[in-house]
Amino acid sequence: MLDLRSDTVTQPTAAMREAMAAAPVGDDVFGDDPTINALQQRVAEMTGKEAALIASSGTQTNLLALLSHCQRGEEYLVGQEYHTYRYEAGGAAVLGGIVPQPFEIESDGTLDLQAVEKRIKPDDPHFPITRLLALENTHTGKVMPQDFIAQARQFVDKHGLKLHLDGARIFNAVVATGRSLAELSAPFDSVSICFSKGLGTPIGSVLVGDQAFIKRAHRWRKMLGGGMRQAGIVAAAMDYALDHHVERLAEDHANALRLAQGLSKLEGLAVEPAQTNMVYVNFNSTEKAHNVSEYLRKRDIIVGRTQRLRLVTHLGIPANAIDQIVAAFAEALADES
Repeated sequence: MLDLRSDTVTQPTAAMREAMAAAPVGDDVFGDDPTINALQQRVAEMTGKEAALIASSGTQTNLLALLSHCQRGEEYLVGQEYHTYRYEAGGAAVLGGIVPQPFEIESDGTLDLQAVEKRIKPDDPHFPITRLLALENTHTGKVMPQDFIAQARQFVDKHGLKLHLDGARIFNAVVATGRSLAELSAPFDSVSICFSKGLGTPIGSVLVGDQAFIKRAHRWRKMLGGGMRQAGIVAAAMDYALDHHVERLAEDHANALRLAQGLSKLEGLAVEPAQTNMVYVNFNSTEKAHNVSEYLRKRDIIVGRTQRLRLVTHLGIPANAIDQIVAAFAEALADES
């Protein structure tokens, strides 16, 4: 079965399972789990931040960041399509009373900072207090330009705001740019890093920032029921991924490029350029997208059903499967016609 819906469908490898089974563990709520403590220290050092905190998911680490940066009645500035606004169930508003101020996203995944500046609220009791700008790297498989991030840092400094990064796939950006994790993380006050996507762990994300910020996030994690006990088995998988699954992301990027090139030769599809591990194809109707999806599923290839279809390469999609996938798309489109 070839599942292209997301890189979250990856399975832990046999070697990762062995590392999990052998992990020394303790009660992390008491701070006694040695594997978690070591992982948190390692990720903090890799990102150049003072401290780190493990959590169950990227949704939770993003939520912990928003709750730790903003109080009730305050707002964060965010892109319409960023996960922290659209895809995380409104948790900041529901659980934290935090107001999102969303903006349309530019074609390269950035925001128009001039438009953002116009929406920063004045110091007036009629308005929520603007506290935070939240970005995302990568966004829809695109690496956010580093010069924009530098401008965003200057922007928040000018206005006395904080800067958060949803870095769910920041390791894809690391591999695509050749920049270090610390370099990509440096402009941000906090970064959320997910390990259960391209890095292939079954669960787990890490939030990084300064000591005071992580202390607040730790309290919020407890309040949200996110304290895990003998979770060193999770940290061991994450540690294994850092050792073995980062550099191999280049294979996913190469496979995505090859997939995009193959699909672009087919009639009936408009294929967007691939930067990292995501290929977006556009059908001329939702009906065609549904029919192609059903055709592929019968041939053990799972994709979504949307008119703008995302195909994600990952460690479960070997290089020798790319031609098979392209051929199946060709057959599905021919069957449609």
